[in-house]
Amino acid sequence: MPEFRKIPYLRFVPVLLIAFIMFKLVNHPDIIWNGLDFFLSIISPLIWAFAIAYLLNPMMVYFEKRFGIKRIWSILVIYMFFLGITILGITIISPRIIKSISELLAETPRYIARTETQIETWINEFKLFDTYGVASVIEQNTDAMIQNIRDYIDLLLTSALSSIIGFTSGLFDLIIGLIISIYLLKDKESFIQSIKRFLYAFMKKEKAEGLITFGNEVDLIFSQYIVGKFIDSFIIGILCFIGLKILNVPYPMLLSTIVGITNMIPYFGPIIGMIPAGIITLFASPIKALWVILFIFILQQFDGLWLGPKILGDKVGLSPFWIILAIIVGGGAFGVLGMFLAVPILAIIKTLLERQVDRRLQRKELDIQ
Repeated sequence: MPEFRKIPYLRFVPVLLIAFIMFKLVNHPDIIWNGLDFFLSIISPLIWAFAIAYLLNPMMVYFEKRFGIKRIWSILVIYMFFLGITILGITIISPRIIKSISELLAETPRYIARTETQIETWINEFKLFDTYGVASVIEQNTDAMIQNIRDYIDLLLTSALSSIIGFTSGLFDLIIGLIISIYLLKDKESFIQSIKRFLYAFMKKEKAEGLITFGNEVDLIFSQYIVGKFIDSFIIGILCFIGLKILNVPYPMLLSTIVGITNMIPYFGPIIGMIPAGIITLFASPIKALWVILFIFILQQFDGLWLGPKILGDKVGLSPFWIILAIIVGGGAFGVLGMFLAVPILAIIKTLLERQVDRRLQRKELDIQ
């Protein structure tokens, strides 16, 4: 072995190997995406397992502390509830949403034609438009506007339909993940202890303790924010469905699902959900569209002023400016998922920076608030 180490330039072999691999990856980026896609498809059940366990853990802890029951019974209760919601979604909600999307796609040409006719009728009724040449301007832009709306609706509905079908096709991974998540929750202390032992074994004590503390803070931010936002949006979706049924609006299941899902995005979510709901209802009835927009606006005010603060409180400790900035950057970089995860990620970055600033101020013996 010593003679092997004395071979000239041997130390550069790993560097050259890494450089060669990086060169290949840069020139063939599809290798990265194909490999990543293949890797994610393999670990998909594990991703489902961690996601389910992470979502249900607060409920399990609540039942254990509130009612003093054993973990196995707590897991049984929350999984019966979770399975009930999942079965309800697969057997009742998803088929209705798919049916609504299919009907809406089939009816879109008729809605578009009726809207064009209505606009032409309004132009003919208001002769004042002709006096100032407004009618010609409206006619020139109506076709383009209608086409943009049609493209938007087609894209929205097609994406929603493909997402539902994709979720259904991944049902096997979900079932496997569900089974694994039971064991994750049952033995979570054992898993956590194993991770701690590993960190203390291969890291300095101070580094390991710092990493564990940071992990606890990340868990606190993510669990409280994500679980709280999920519960909040679930309630808003149910209230929206009830309100739309009372208003006798078409496609209430589809519209309330859109509103509930987009409500997961802070600040911009209510607007994102209101726009498609208003446009879809507009084609069926302009008057009902106004009622839908007004109802969703009131519902979102109720959420922002009362329900949200009751459930979430101040979970992230960020000002509205930083939240909006995080959503814009996250959405621009990673789409809808980025808009949702940007806020807790920024909160974690804020925690790291504050800790580093405090440490440096202590070294300089400065007391600056």
